[in-house]
Amino acid sequence: MLRVALATYDPGAQPHRDRDLPVLTEALADAGAEAVAVPWDREGVDWGRFDLVLIRSTWDYTWRMAEFTEWLERCAKATRVANPADVVRWSTDKRYLVDLAAAGVPVVPTSCLAPGDELRLPADREFVVKPVFGAGARFAARYAPGERDRAAAQVARMHEEGLTAMVQPYLTRIDVSGERALQFFGGRLLHASRKRAVLAPGTAYDAAKVAHPGVEPWEPAPAELAVAERALAAVPGGGSGLLYARVDLVDGDDGEPRVMELELVEPNLFLWLHPASLPRVVRDVLAAAGAVS
Repeated sequence: MLRVALATYDPGAQPHRDRDLPVLTEALADAGAEAVAVPWDREGVDWGRFDLVLIRSTWDYTWRMAEFTEWLERCAKATRVANPADVVRWSTDKRYLVDLAAAGVPVVPTSCLAPGDELRLPADREFVVKPVFGAGARFAARYAPGERDRAAAQVARMHEEGLTAMVQPYLTRIDVSGERALQFFGGRLLHASRKRAVLAPGTAYDAAKVAHPGVEPWEPAPAELAVAERALAAVPGGGSGLLYARVDLVDGDDGEPRVMELELVEPNLFLWLHPASLPRVVRDVLAAAGAVS
């Protein structure tokens, strides 16, 4: 019997936010595996007893990067981890967008402000400020050109906490065409979805945000699929070791798709939106668990 741990977060007394977790755990068990959802930071877990540690919804890791990285390294020494630890490390830092751009992948233009850097903010258009380590729009906000002081205060707050800030133009077509998420599993397109824009004007960077507003199924255009595949090919190692991936796309000012984020750590699978994808996910997970190192 294959043993699979689905690494997640500890919700405490609150309802768990991963709607796919119980469905996937049950489906793996029905397929003959021993499958259990385990908070990644639970003490005393023997991760080596599992044939595969599948990173699913470790959605609090961005607050605790050093602890998460240490856990990841420990798991990778004990057993197989998906995605591979080196890819996960690379993907936790959104400065990978610079790597993708250097490889010729169309991305949202990105500059970074580390603590001590001179403050440089766009003066002629709306822009977004967010941390290089982030998820669920945490510490992300949208600013008008005249809101430099508000944006500067956010950058200063992030620098006080040792965080590097990313600055990107706000691509206004997202307000019309939304953000598209192309989900890959086992190296092939699994399904796609679209959601409305997350960042509303005037919303404070430290306010709670809905990460996936108005999400709906989506049929990706050939140009979207081509950009997503180019992005995955630019992942270290050519993306050959990936079990899962999500490529988030928005339209640039020219109307062509650009990569906003490349989710290789713990992307929401949206299986509740695409139930027909569950059998393939189960097959690919079991294949990964049974693979010989």
